[in-house]
Amino acid sequence: MRTIKLGISTLEVPVIAVGCMRLKSLDKPQAERFIQAALEEGANFFEHADIYGKGRCEELFAEAIQMSPGVRDKIILQSKCGIRLGMFDFSKEHIVNSVDAILKRLKTEYLDVLLLHRPDTLVEPEEVAEAFDLLESSGKVRHFGVSNQNPMQIQLLKKSVKQPIVANQLQLSITNATMISQGFNVNMGNDSAVNRDGSVLDFCRLHDITIQPWSPFQYGFFEGVFLGNEKFPELNKKIDEIAAKYEVSNTTIAVAWLLRHPANMQPVIGTMNIERMKDCCRAADIRLTREEWYDIFRSAGNILP
Repeated sequence: MRTIKLGISTLEVPVIAVGCMRLKSLDKPQAERFIQAALEEGANFFEHADIYGKGRCEELFAEAIQMSPGVRDKIILQSKCGIRLGMFDFSKEHIVNSVDAILKRLKTEYLDVLLLHRPDTLVEPEEVAEAFDLLESSGKVRHFGVSNQNPMQIQLLKKSVKQPIVANQLQLSITNATMISQGFNVNMGNDSAVNRDGSVLDFCRLHDITIQPWSPFQYGFFEGVFLGNEKFPELNKKIDEIAAKYEVSNTTIAVAWLLRHPANMQPVIGTMNIERMKDCCRAADIRLTREEWYDIFRSAGNILP
């Protein structure tokens, strides 16, 4: 599996992150087989959140991988905290307590990466800084990041937080590509010119923050997948055509489209199907041509000025 540096850290990570949000849908033997298959593909970066399955996904992961110091040394673990029922909470107390609970469920002494899960408008950067300092000095968290945050929200955190923000997890797919399309339509009067995220793509590139696209196959928020969907005939025709050329699946090409971007993104895949997971991993070995990338972009209904 091809690797990249996560942000400005020295942490080498696979270009594909294995999302564990749906792990609870598997029983223990199924989870064991899925995790082992991922490791055989070189996909040893496992992405969690404390709200996934109300913590059960983390527990099941630790059980299925038979967590031990020897096992822990071979994997990279990321988790997220900050979402509570009906609210967000970036208070020092909540962050620290959440990490302690995550570590207990994962049966490990540390996280490689902790992300703040979505923005909290009541955030007090000084409290976040205190939490991060405590977690870093105690060895419980080695690297820090955010999810779904725009440049100004990250800058606000950095007012007090001294640790580098190494990752920003953002929704991005071929059909959810406003962060890309607005860059083509600068100073224009069409809808695609609306800057909805503060130029987060360029910001992350400028500051060496790795973008982790989530829901790489979804259209809308969670309306469904675009692959094989009759709502996107031109897109699927083009993806299938390119997939045939490379002798891979349409899943592989959809991920390869994200990996082709020079921002060096790390897509988070959420499938629990072993063969589909393998198809995602194959994207690491494919580099689409510039023409293929733009053909796919336009076939999704994105208009170039």
